[in-house]
Amino acid sequence: MPIDPYELIRLGRSGLELTRLGFGTAPLGGMYEAVSDEHADAVLAHAWALGIRYYDGAPIYGYGLAERRLGRLLAGKPRGAFVLSTKIGKLLYPVDEVSAHPEWDRDWQKSPDGTTNDWIWRGVPDVRPVFDFSRDGVLRSVEASLERTGLDRLDILWIHDPDSHWEQAIGSAYPALADLRSQGVVSAIGAGMNQAEMLARFAREGDFDAFMCAGRYTLLDQVALDELLPICVEKGIAVVIAGPMNSGLLADPSPDSHFNYAPPPAMWLEKALRLKAVCERHGVPLRAAALQFVCAHPAVAAVAAGVRTIEHLDDTVAMIGVPIPDELWDELRAEGLLAAEAPTPKAALVA
Repeated sequence: MPIDPYELIRLGRSGLELTRLGFGTAPLGGMYEAVSDEHADAVLAHAWALGIRYYDGAPIYGYGLAERRLGRLLAGKPRGAFVLSTKIGKLLYPVDEVSAHPEWDRDWQKSPDGTTNDWIWRGVPDVRPVFDFSRDGVLRSVEASLERTGLDRLDILWIHDPDSHWEQAIGSAYPALADLRSQGVVSAIGAGMNQAEMLARFAREGDFDAFMCAGRYTLLDQVALDELLPICVEKGIAVVIAGPMNSGLLADPSPDSHFNYAPPPAMWLEKALRLKAVCERHGVPLRAAALQFVCAHPAVAAVAAGVRTIEHLDDTVAMIGVPIPDELWDELRAEGLLAAEAPTPKAALVA
């Protein structure tokens, strides 16, 4: 049974419904290479024309560019016709102001050689992100996101990458978001991270609607099965999967690919190549198996795919509809490439 990328799925206990396939805007913010306004506008317009109605942004994506570009797409669209998520925890300041405050906890982007610079984002404004999970920081971040998008409200707010900021995130950011939710300023709250362990801790200690889990539940890396996904099922917390291709390694396994935004370690590259070999034996593109696999888990409401071009977007939609024989999943399990407890599209259909 093919997956419908435009099917509306309820987000946990919230009243929101979002399309199974969402659009992640990090690449259109200039991740790894600069993207012009005209190019970004054309890709986003194509996503809307296809029927995608869930869009995810963040202040750090292009240092504000992604949110502004989303705002241009959504201007004039019926407000109830789409779902927009964005993030808090990283405020943008002019470069000279950041330089004048060395005590600020800036969100540095580290290059593969270990030096500290801003190698990930290209063609971006002359601002830099600073971590701030305080109540005031949350309110300022929301105000800035509303200004950049031009919208009167936001739908989902994620606490963004609080890896080294647990106490402030749970003690200040979470209560601020809960207040915004109770006031109707936002419909759903959660956290978005590249790890599963802290998301599980949030699930245990707070009242969250959903989480965005990037790269930790994929055909390559299924660590979220250990604790995060079971507790989300138990508590009715929805999960949005980001990074289903593990930064590109599952799209095209090679030493030149990215894994966690950096060159792939040998063990992950080897596993990706083994996954690709199994898929090829069954005549299935690895990209198709990667996208359809994550959608099979009962906790997963949507997958937010980050794309840079119209061709990439069309390919993503096509991959979601590729028929996959049951035998492919059986062989992946037999090869030890798939966790025994991981639901597959076959298992989901049987259930």
